[in-house]
Amino acid sequence: MADRKAELERKKLKLEQMRKEREEKNRQRKVKEGGEEKKVAPTSSGQSQDLRAQTDELLSSLGIPPASGNDSQAVVQPVKETVGPNEGAPATSAVTTQQASRRKAKLTVTKVGETNIPPRENVTYSKETQTIVVDTTEKEGHRFGARGPWDYYDDHSDDTCSLSSLVRVLTYDDPRGHSDEDTDSIDVHPAPTHHKMPHVENVHPTLTQEDIQKQEEKPSAPATKDSPVTMVKKVIELSEEEKKQIMMTEEFQTFFNKTTRVVERALDEEIDIFVDYAGGESEDMESDLRAGERLKLQRNFFDERWSKHRTVTSLDWSKQHPELLVASYNANEDSPNDPDGVTLIWNSKFKKTTPEYVFHCQSPVMSSCFAEFHPNLVVGGTYSGQIVLWDNRVNKRTPIQRTPLSAAAHTHPVYCINVVGTQNAHNLISVSTDGKMCSWSLDMLSQPQDSMELQHKQSKAVAVTCFSFLSGDVNNFVVGSEDCTVYTACRHGGKTGISEAFEGHMGPITGIDCHNVPGQIDFSPYFLTSSFDWTLKLWSIKDQKFLHSFEDNSDYVYDVQWSPIHPALFASVDGDGRLDLWNLNNETEVPTASVVAEGGVALNHCRWHGSGSSIAVGDDVGRIHIYDVAENTANPKMDEWSRFVRTLQELKQQAVEREEESSLGSVSMTSPLR
Repeated sequence: MADRKAELERKKLKLEQMRKEREEKNRQRKVKEGGEEKKVAPTSSGQSQDLRAQTDELLSSLGIPPASGNDSQAVVQPVKETVGPNEGAPATSAVTTQQASRRKAKLTVTKVGETNIPPRENVTYSKETQTIVVDTTEKEGHRFGARGPWDYYDDHSDDTCSLSSLVRVLTYDDPRGHSDEDTDSIDVHPAPTHHKMPHVENVHPTLTQEDIQKQEEKPSAPATKDSPVTMVKKVIELSEEEKKQIMMTEEFQTFFNKTTRVVERALDEEIDIFVDYAGGESEDMESDLRAGERLKLQRNFFDERWSKHRTVTSLDWSKQHPELLVASYNANEDSPNDPDGVTLIWNSKFKKTTPEYVFHCQSPVMSSCFAEFHPNLVVGGTYSGQIVLWDNRVNKRTPIQRTPLSAAAHTHPVYCINVVGTQNAHNLISVSTDGKMCSWSLDMLSQPQDSMELQHKQSKAVAVTCFSFLSGDVNNFVVGSEDCTVYTACRHGGKTGISEAFEGHMGPITGIDCHNVPGQIDFSPYFLTSSFDWTLKLWSIKDQKFLHSFEDNSDYVYDVQWSPIHPALFASVDGDGRLDLWNLNNETEVPTASVVAEGGVALNHCRWHGSGSSIAVGDDVGRIHIYDVAENTANPKMDEWSRFVRTLQELKQQAVEREEESSLGSVSMTSPLR
């Protein structure tokens, strides 16, 4: 043992001496100039390597691993690297650093937790297509697809699409051939400088636990290496109770009512694709034939559910939406469980066969009209005496307001309602068959703003069946009654109520209309009446005797109305199903045009469209007929107003002669015989 220790001491001294010699040589080498340094460097390097080799041999012979006394010095030693499983090239040389230390460091493998923080989403907008088709083929000029290699993430509104889409990232070719296991190593080498172009790879984005659960719930087709991952949404089946609950919500009802009307319009439209805008000979012949048809049936409005077995009781066109027509109907005796009163709004612009809106109430609706200054409101007068108000903005068919059944309001059937006034000051006027007239505000129907009893000479109440305001007047109006008499009345002033009576009809008055055609001459004092006595009569409020009696009908005449654009044209309907057009400038004894409705029905109401080119008539079986009026009949000529003045003068002269003849006849009848 002593010899062994002595030998070790000698070797340590020798190593120390060799170390000092090497340090001295290194110091001298640094002092020398640059040229001399280049010459000495290889020699010193070779000597250093020889000394290092000798030292290692001595230490190895003693069983001591090679070590260095200076931690800052390192020796380059070639080693061979293990060939990876995916590489066939020979192992390259690597640089290893051996540190001189008293004890060898023990290295262990440690798992490092990673946290993936997604990049901040930058929302950008462009006019290019948002959907990106990943093209893995490398074509000239299109290697990176449509949007280039700088789009790292594709933005999608759908969560499932964003998860399934592939993320484009830039990667570099690794010449060292490191695998994923290299990330667990503590020996981290600095990244070398790359001189190759980057290439694009499709990398899946990091999935959270919630995203993984969504993928498990939604089965998807197996993705291949080259095909993108596609997600299939799972259809959720609702139970019958859930379906009914959704269908009963207000949002669904609003959506369903709106979309069904739109779909019905689209399905019922018929477009003629063979229209010849150049105007061929065939069109010229057709236009000549149409010129001879003064009245032509355009279409019918009828609904099996709501119109069948009901009688049309009133008609009115909307002024805000000229294509809309409101019609009221009485009770259906064959269906006692259905509502007694029905009001339907029809659309003449589209060829759909169902009404736009359906409203109903508990009492038969005897009259209806659009609220002129409120396009969404519809007013109705009922057989019970109530005034009801519907609103098409509300998802309900019943009235949103109604008047009370009390002595302050109506208690008898209301056949007459109308909105009069201006945009800022207007009222709803209603008259019932007991002679009570009420003025209402559409904002509050709980009680009338004003009311009065229509009585003639304070004797008895006037049973009003129809009324009409003079053109441009909200105070003076005329009414027709069941006692065969026409009365003039006013709402305000010293002579409030009934003022004068016009006798001439032999039956109840069914319709009345004042002249309201604007033009060069004012014809507002003239009005027309229809009656059960089979006649129509022309009157003037300035004369209590009728100017002319039109006696071409052979049944009850139910309604009459002036044309809105022609001063001398009016229409009438009767119980035989006849629609007559009278042009007083052409003929006063027979109608200018006449048509009979099919089916042997009785026509009981007529209303001109605001354009004057068509007219709507209702019958006793719930059907509405729309007739087009020929242009040469509907449109007035420039001299129609002056011609109508001459026509009225002739009619007045004939009325005077008729009165003289009747007076002479009565005198001869009452004179005594000699």
